[in-house]
Amino acid sequence: MTDLDRETVRSPAPRWGRGRRRLLLGAGMLVFPALTAVAVSGNVSGAAAGAGYAVVAVFCLCYALTALALERGRRHWIKPLLVVMTALFVAALPFAHGDAFFLATVVVSSVAVLWREQAARVVTVATAAAFLVPWAVRPWHTGPGGFQALALLFTSLTCGAFAEIAATNQELVAARAEVARLASEAERDRIARDLHDLLGHSLTAITVKSRLAQRLAGKDKDLAVAEMAGVETLSRQALSDVRAAVTGYREVTLAGELARARELLRAAGVVADLPRAADAVGPEHRELFGWVLREGITNAVRHARAGRCSVVLTATSVEIRDDGTGGTDRTGGTGGTDRTGAGTEHGTGGTAGPGAGTADGKGLTGLRERVAAAGGTVEAGPLAPRGWRLLVTVPPADTRRGPAGPATRGGPAASDSPHERTT
Repeated sequence: MTDLDRETVRSPAPRWGRGRRRLLLGAGMLVFPALTAVAVSGNVSGAAAGAGYAVVAVFCLCYALTALALERGRRHWIKPLLVVMTALFVAALPFAHGDAFFLATVVVSSVAVLWREQAARVVTVATAAAFLVPWAVRPWHTGPGGFQALALLFTSLTCGAFAEIAATNQELVAARAEVARLASEAERDRIARDLHDLLGHSLTAITVKSRLAQRLAGKDKDLAVAEMAGVETLSRQALSDVRAAVTGYREVTLAGELARARELLRAAGVVADLPRAADAVGPEHRELFGWVLREGITNAVRHARAGRCSVVLTATSVEIRDDGTGGTDRTGGTGGTDRTGAGTEHGTGGTAGPGAGTADGKGLTGLRERVAAAGGTVEAGPLAPRGWRLLVTVPPADTRRGPAGPATRGGPAASDSPHERTT
């Protein structure tokens, strides 16, 4: 559970929804039937007073049933109960006179809480009635019901405002839960993309170096042991990268990816034409270009059957070319055609393990997401007469800077040692 999920669980809004404060607010409305009962004792006596008290008592019972129905979600009970309460208010008029409108305050406040769209019209009519009826009924010997009208008006408005706040709080809780869900999905997508990019490169390198060690085992045992030591190093690095990706603190560097690419291409028997340094690329783009280099080199080694692979770096672009073959199935997305699996581990002289040579397009899809987040574009597709080209271009970090310097490109001399020029 994320911190946002925990905060949502700890929010006081669900406690309101469970009814503690709402119960206290509802119990406070019983003050108005009590005022009506006092008015009954002041206006009539004897059997008439008993009848008035009975009306008020039944009204309180109906109000309690309404609150219970609301709490248990049985809203189909509420309208009939409100109709009965309205009839009881009318029945209380002969006993409580103008003070019977305190019962109307309870009814109108309930309407304001439950049907906020119709509340304004109901409150207006009820307030006018509470003000005019005591004045219009001459035998009551009272003037306009100003106090009753004000009590009805402000109580109804207050209850309606509380209901609006409660509804808003529930919407906020739901929105926070949705944000937490979306954040969790985004984090899962990030981890899945990073693991695909990290493990796709590392496991390809481990497979290539393992096959090279197998071939060298019968010819040069020392070199085979050295290659297996490299496999151990790669596996440890892959484990470290996976742990870092899960915790979100993994950093990819362009210089490190250049070194990895040179070693992977050497082990795969591909001539590496790589830049000697990454100085042409600004710090703001080096991590992104490192991801591009990782995906492009992994793709070339796994699916290209290439003899040569070259990388060109500028301040705003990275281009990876190979002279191999491979699938040209179009997988969609920005910038052209993705290479899909060729079925063998190219340049290793053997058949890859199950699924090792199959590309599902997820690598370039994840790469496009990274590049799109930086405002750049991706072009990927076959070259004529053979080969593959992956070009990523990003806008300059500062348009006031001068034009990008010349491409930094390593020729064959970039791989002077025999191990870096393995063919």
